[in-house]
Amino acid sequence: MSADPWETLRAATRARVGLGRAGDGLSTAENLRLAAAHAQARDAVHTPLDADAVVAALGERAGPVVRSQVADRTEYLQRPDLGRRLSSDHGLSSGEFDLAVVVADGLSATAVHEHAAAVVDALVPRLEGWAVAPVVVAEQARVALGDEIAAALGASMVLVLIGERPGMSAPDSLGAYLTFGPRPGRVDSERNCVSNIRPPDGLTYDAAAEVLAALLTESFRRQLSGVELKDTGAALPPAAG
Repeated sequence: MSADPWETLRAATRARVGLGRAGDGLSTAENLRLAAAHAQARDAVHTPLDADAVVAALGERAGPVVRSQVADRTEYLQRPDLGRRLSSDHGLSSGEFDLAVVVADGLSATAVHEHAAAVVDALVPRLEGWAVAPVVVAEQARVALGDEIAAALGASMVLVLIGERPGMSAPDSLGAYLTFGPRPGRVDSERNCVSNIRPPDGLTYDAAAEVLAALLTESFRRQLSGVELKDTGAALPPAAG
């Protein structure tokens, strides 16, 4: 029997490649794996954020827990605009901070539970000399909620660590969005994103922290973020051999 030509590629990625077939459809095994992946993606979207556990994982860096104007998960999925607005009872007070860090559930609380605290732990020591606000944990949050949170805190920049929309092979992917001069009304082109933070299959915590620290430093130096700010690091590590 000849070797499977897809074996090497499958070993290097969680993507669904080289699935083969049984007749004119997928094999029973692949159909079952697809159904399981779909169930994991649904669970990631609907699993509620355990804010107490996230606060505990953040330790002494943890700040207050806030929420958007969304009433429940159904409304969150139907009204993304409300997920961008901070509830009126947030209780945040203004200070003088270089950076606000927001940990937000987004579309995968699973990603936040598994990765957010580790990213914060890897990043903050790389920001020596920065005035970093206590980390805010946000429920029923979209990326833009970070703008209102940072504005309320009086921060010059915001970094939002948020659960990304689950894929069929990645229900636990964490994204990091940074914005200079956060305020309500900022648009996506004014942000920078580092995505797929999910070791061992995605970006490691240290690699993500290195990229984020470099982007944050350059953003602060140039007083901008978004399409005018680029990560100049290597896109991929050099190939072995």
